Amino acid sequence: MSPMTIDRRHMLSAGLAAGIAAGAAAGARPAEARKRASAAGDLGLVPGSTSDQTVALQAALDAATNRGEPLELPAGRFRIGALELRAGARLVGAAGATTLEFAGGEGFITADHADNILIEGLVLDGGYQMLGAADGLIDVRNSRGVRLRHLALSRSPANGISLMACAGSVADCTVSNTLQAAIRSVDAAGLEITHNDIAHCGNNGVQVWRSEPGEDGSIVTGNRIARIRADGGGTGENGNGVNVFRAGSVLVSGNRITDCAFSAVRGNASSNIQILANSCARLGEVAIYAEFGFEGALVANNVVDTAATGITLTNFNDGGRLGVVQGNLVRNLFRREQEPVDKRGHGITVEADTAITGNVVEGAPTAGIVIGWGAYMREVVATGNLVRASRVGILVSTDRAAGACVLANNMISGASDGAIRAMDAAGNPTGPELTHGGSSEKLLAIAGNLSV
Repeated sequence: MSPMTIDRRHMLSAGLAAGIAAGAAAGARPAEARKRASAAGDLGLVPGSTSDQTVALQAALDAATNRGEPLELPAGRFRIGALELRAGARLVGAAGATTLEFAGGEGFITADHADNILIEGLVLDGGYQMLGAADGLIDVRNSRGVRLRHLALSRSPANGISLMACAGSVADCTVSNTLQAAIRSVDAAGLEITHNDIAHCGNNGVQVWRSEPGEDGSIVTGNRIARIRADGGGTGENGNGVNVFRAGSVLVSGNRITDCAFSAVRGNASSNIQILANSCARLGEVAIYAEFGFEGALVANNVVDTAATGITLTNFNDGGRLGVVQGNLVRNLFRREQEPVDKRGHGITVEADTAITGNVVEGAPTAGIVIGWGAYMREVVATGNLVRASRVGILVSTDRAAGACVLANNMISGASDGAIRAMDAAGNPTGPELTHGGSSEKLLAIAGNLSV
């Protein structure tokens, strides 16, 4: 038997047939979707009604879940109370044209031990009504494979989305006008928070917390976060774009964060945190913060424009240590003259076991780079940085109990009160100019710096 001949005509014919088949299959999918989507009346729902329609919607959702199908809701506005999703439930709105308005109750949309659930395409209006035992307009607990996509949530008296011990993703959602956080995760088991638009929140934008210090590994990337207040007060637990507490190995990258009462990104007792390539502007306190009991912080390639301090790795007295601050651009710092003590006006401040390299700081009214605080300084290397138009270029602690420090090959331009100066216990410059050495401290090495 002669082998089959495969010529150009045969290949084109086969490709055309495959294309027709694929097109037919693709064309069938919307028809299948239309079959699954029921009219409001078929579900027992009345668009625009002021009545509570929870019973009808819960029954329709349970029936669809039992069949292994999604419940696709029609366009319209529906008032509902507490709606619960079981494992495998899929609740899908009509591309943002389906609004669920909270009618009151112990929760709005909740799930517990409900793996592989999907909520997509809905507008959720909390109306600022109390949520009972629930912690957010969407409250999901102890669930894996959670997918929350293309949602719009607003007017929550608590959080927008609350996740406890969950794994999955929150993506492409809009969350605004919440009195607590837009998205709150506690004890995540593998969570991604990505491409969300967050604004006008009472206390935080995104919270990634753990009950006890430990590995978390959540990813917070590509979000837009703006106008975050600190209604709950405090000294930094509120008022942040991204707030990471006790959660280890969290990645915060590529976010645009603006107009927060305190910080753009704040890591508290969060070891091995990575804060990378974020664009941060108009922050009321420290723009990027790693504090209290962390071991390991990588802060790189961020832009900070307008803050009381740009970047801080601090609290060596509480175990805060081990970091890299590299390739950041920090500019337009300011002092909070209304504060009795904590006025700041620093570009970058670090304390222990940290390398500061390749950063550019411009316009720091107190100091461009601050190393240590009294006795709390150990093994810091600052090389290849550029500090421009700042009162003091680099301040370094020379306390007798402080550790070693290397300052090499940095350029300081336009420092009005010294390029490199020692710092007293109150954070003020003291002693002579040290740009070309001259320090009697054996643990302080200064070489190759240029002041212009």
